[in-house]
Amino acid sequence: MAARVPGGLTGELAGELADELNGGPSSEPSRGLSSEPGDRPSDRLSHRPAAAVRQLTRRFGDRTVLDRLDLEIAGGEFVALLGRSGSGKSTLLRALAGLDQEIDGSLTVAGSVAVAFQEPRLVPWKRVRANVALGLGGPDPLDRADTALAEVGLAERSGAWPLTLSGGEAQRASLARALVREPSLLLLDEPFSALDALTRITMHGLVLELWAAHRPAVLLVTHDVDEALLLADRVLVLDAGRVAHETVITTPRPRHRDHPDLIALRATLLAALGVSPEGTT
Repeated sequence: MAARVPGGLTGELAGELADELNGGPSSEPSRGLSSEPGDRPSDRLSHRPAAAVRQLTRRFGDRTVLDRLDLEIAGGEFVALLGRSGSGKSTLLRALAGLDQEIDGSLTVAGSVAVAFQEPRLVPWKRVRANVALGLGGPDPLDRADTALAEVGLAERSGAWPLTLSGGEAQRASLARALVREPSLLLLDEPFSALDALTRITMHGLVLELWAAHRPAVLLVTHDVDEALLLADRVLVLDAGRVAHETVITTPRPRHRDHPDLIALRATLLAALGVSPEGTT
């Protein structure tokens, strides 16, 4: 089993959500992650890794989904994870979030973790403000929720019911709920995949603004190569449960998909994914 130490934020929030959805205490105990020091070459990033994975393995019956995977994410780094369906992307994210304990190897995270999923997962019988404050410890949780909602442009919707929100508004609320906890590591599991193209562009800009303001390390799971290139410092391609390719992006932000450097990197990533660029054979 991977080494863990109790006390992390993600397990607590997951337990709160389970309590609300199931009508009683969650039987799954909250679990956190330990930390260990380390260095990164870039002065812009923290010298202490936000997450370090060593020889991580996850099996489902006879099928190995993660196969002795090694990964390190620096503090403040934005990493995107690409891969075909079934390559292990979401399995890795769940392991980092503390939501999957049936793993072997070493997995350490410095500080707290928060997750924004593909579905916003807002509790329908709590107003938006209460959803953001759900499970939030410390003083003045509702005031902190209001601040987070204002930061994502939802101050006027704090009293709304989740079912009255648009798809983009619901994802903004989900981001507010994650970032109000000031996580060291923010995990994004395809949070924009269900949004229309224009809303997705807006959300990309918002995520970069929030990342610049709060500076968590970010791991974004996505199937969208352009999304990865526009947002991330580093893009990883997962294949057969391991990191099969790594691309470091030095193009300054804000980026445009037609930048010559990104066009070249797009072709490289598509090749790593086994896909031919459009217009080629």
